[in-house]
Amino acid sequence: MKLGFGFSHYMLKDEYFQFARQCGATHAVVHLVDYFHKGSGHTEAENQPVGDLHGWGEAGATRSLWTYDHFVYLRDSMAQHGIAFEAIENFDPADWYDVLLDGPRKQEQLDRLKQIVRDAGRAGVRIIGYNFSIAGVAGRITGPFARGGALSVGMNGPVEEPIPLGMVWNMVYDRNAPSGYLPEISHEELWKRLEYFLTEMIPVAEEAGVILALHPDDPPLERVRRQPRLVYRPELYQRLLDRFPSPSVGLEFCLGTLAEMQDGDIYQTIQHYVCQGRVAYIHFRNVRGKVPYYKEVFIDEGDVDMRKVIRILKACGYEGVLIPDHTPQMSCAAPWHAGMAYAMGYMKALLDCTL
Repeated sequence: MKLGFGFSHYMLKDEYFQFARQCGATHAVVHLVDYFHKGSGHTEAENQPVGDLHGWGEAGATRSLWTYDHFVYLRDSMAQHGIAFEAIENFDPADWYDVLLDGPRKQEQLDRLKQIVRDAGRAGVRIIGYNFSIAGVAGRITGPFARGGALSVGMNGPVEEPIPLGMVWNMVYDRNAPSGYLPEISHEELWKRLEYFLTEMIPVAEEAGVILALHPDDPPLERVRRQPRLVYRPELYQRLLDRFPSPSVGLEFCLGTLAEMQDGDIYQTIQHYVCQGRVAYIHFRNVRGKVPYYKEVFIDEGDVDMRKVIRILKACGYEGVLIPDHTPQMSCAAPWHAGMAYAMGYMKALLDCTL
């Protein structure tokens, strides 16, 4: 197994690459979408985006970064610090809103996504993770939820308000959209849209040597903001794998999200999917509680026994990347850095010592 680090777009510079390597990381998962402060910037202490019903901000702010030349630049910049560019996480909603919504620009947007996959593969990026979701990561709250009152995120009840037109995946893609709300659709309709997306994308991904890795729905509720979810129970991942046996279809395996699910045993879930050899990379984080009431906590204090998880991964022969994804922030001059360093150190010790 390999220890990885997740970089938000504003972290894609030498000082963060150096910090990640100092923590023991050898691989990187990159977010190119700007989730923070509705596009107005960020603070160095930030851990992850938290928005209201109006979303995380405006999609498309970083579209110029999605090119072969920029992928190569990032690859080479990371390599100078001993880090391999393993994966890109999440397409920009501005590039595929009509793929998600089955809208009139769907084919045009699929063409752009195909070019992104080709460029990523040509640059040596092995994986593109994605969330095929209309509501996206909605309903987060912030509070002192982790040990010692460390600032973290969670959920405190369902989010049932409808999504306004011009918004998808918790980001605004059209500020000039007419008033009104997205129509509600069925779960089967959403699966149909996913299947169309993958049928179009798999041949390109196979040729490019890229794995398209699906994240489970976060939060994993049957519906969020009146829209259906795809993978809100553990067994729903199997539907994807059975329908698309291609080696270019994989799982972006988020332990925190899987643990939040109302059904299933987390350890059986891990063994079932990892032993199939279809897990592309793993978000290694911990939580307390189940949806719609859960809190993210430090890696060693949640409901999941992470030592047991490592034992299962080793028994299944998993050799991929683990990243902490995100962590609680610690009370010091560098809250984000301290939280990440703690998580990375704990993960490295587990990898070195767990039998």
